[in-house]
Amino acid sequence: MEAKGISVAEFSLSEPRHKTRPQIGSVTLSVLVALYLLFATNQTFWMKSAKYFALDLFALAALIIGLSAGFIALFTPLSQKFIAKPVFIFCILAAAAASWFIDRFGIVIDAEMIRNAVQTTPTEAGHLITPGFLWHMLIVGVVPALLVGWVEIRHRPFWSKAAHNLAVVLPCLIVFALAGYSHFKTFAGIFRQHRELAQMINPILPIGNAIKYAVRTTEEQNIVTRQLGTDAHRLTPVGRIAKPRVTIVVVGETARAANFSLGGYARATNPELSKLDVVYFPNTTSCGTATAVSVPCMFSVYPRQAYTHRKGLETENLTDVLAHAGINVSWWDNNTGSKQVADRIATVSLSDSGDTRFCTGDECRDGILLDRLDAWLDSVKQDSVLILHQIGSHGPAYYARYPEKFRVFAPDCRTGELSECSSEEIVNAYDNTILFTDHVLAGIIGKLEDRSDKMAGAMFYMSDHGESLGENGLYLHGAPYFIAPDVQTHVPFIVWMGKDFTASMGLDTACLAETANAPRSHDNLFHSVLGMMNVATSVYDPSLDVFAPCRSNRAS
Repeated sequence: MEAKGISVAEFSLSEPRHKTRPQIGSVTLSVLVALYLLFATNQTFWMKSAKYFALDLFALAALIIGLSAGFIALFTPLSQKFIAKPVFIFCILAAAAASWFIDRFGIVIDAEMIRNAVQTTPTEAGHLITPGFLWHMLIVGVVPALLVGWVEIRHRPFWSKAAHNLAVVLPCLIVFALAGYSHFKTFAGIFRQHRELAQMINPILPIGNAIKYAVRTTEEQNIVTRQLGTDAHRLTPVGRIAKPRVTIVVVGETARAANFSLGGYARATNPELSKLDVVYFPNTTSCGTATAVSVPCMFSVYPRQAYTHRKGLETENLTDVLAHAGINVSWWDNNTGSKQVADRIATVSLSDSGDTRFCTGDECRDGILLDRLDAWLDSVKQDSVLILHQIGSHGPAYYARYPEKFRVFAPDCRTGELSECSSEEIVNAYDNTILFTDHVLAGIIGKLEDRSDKMAGAMFYMSDHGESLGENGLYLHGAPYFIAPDVQTHVPFIVWMGKDFTASMGLDTACLAETANAPRSHDNLFHSVLGMMNVATSVYDPSLDVFAPCRSNRAS
């Protein structure tokens, strides 16, 4: 078939194909992506900037102009063929996810926050994957990412692209530098005073901190743990008490001192413990603001100021020193693991038990600790330390941490999407978790008292970190320590000892009560537990043992 002398085949070859996708220059796309990320995924950064720069609007304008130029200068060189789309799409999705947690919870995504997130359980992570999060990811992340993937990018020849990119990047860098220099004194003062502000620039800091975490994790894989306290041995208890001496160390989770009625909180969140002969230390601070930091730190021989994650891995901890002394040491976990603290001792993961009376998926309420405790106590034949790692008050699903019986404070927030609850509902749910922890701790003490004829028992409770419940726009925990509010670092610390246990230490309980108001911290746990178990070793420091000043005789 022919038309006007032109065959169908010739017509098909000569006609240009219809363009179904819009085209865009590589630099233009880079600029659009850079500005989208800067202004669409940095809501918290810009809100805080507007507040902090309220008295100098010219400095705020310089900040906007300078960062815009800086982002363009950063993303333009990435607009290379085969690189631009994957990198831009990754940055958009990462920024969308990060912006949700930064904007909703006020958190800073540093390397330790990423470590904490990586080590969480699927169920715990699931509490954060709410419908609101999914909608946010769709609108802020997926749709823009699809648009980037859909458009066709026009790329210049290599040398032309290099020259063109340079013509964009150099002026942007100059503008960035001039903007910073123009109000340097203001910028220096505000960013020094509000150090969290720079940490919130998304996605630059989150991605950079993820890389930092990956590098550190790779370096840590070849660490060999060195022994500690191999000279440890048990001293004869005062009075030569023959019964096994048993200490149950309870590692609390996300319990903040501000909500413990033992420390003066107006609500009766500790009704059971308040009736028992416990010593409460009201001025105790944590080593970190997240489990992945605090748990290994609190069992480490290093004080907070000297502790690093690497040191914690390189050196044995309290559990090892107790084992060197011939004490039976076990770790029961009802959380996200021991963070390598219990790698060399007997461990039990209760969240894997599948006990439907207490568990849903891989999460269990702390009632399972009490349920399993009787059998363990009845099997004790020697001096022992049992460490119980609670799920405690871990958020945002506070409602999942306590049974129906403990919904005393109502109405309580019944979702992990805290934005759907009022401040009162969030606090009510959180206070119910503290109420249930009170019941668990009192139950442990009761079980030890019931066996006082067979063993000398004690309980040592200390939370790993606190929690923000909306104060100053912050929720959950994990803030960098240098900017962390008091509610994330001020933690409850409680000790109970049976009569025989107290006697075996030569402890003056009146003295202990009188000194309880002194400043305490996670630094005290290592040495205080050694002191409780009458362990002598060269690594024991009596100045960090909270009981040492009140002991008439440390044993022999």
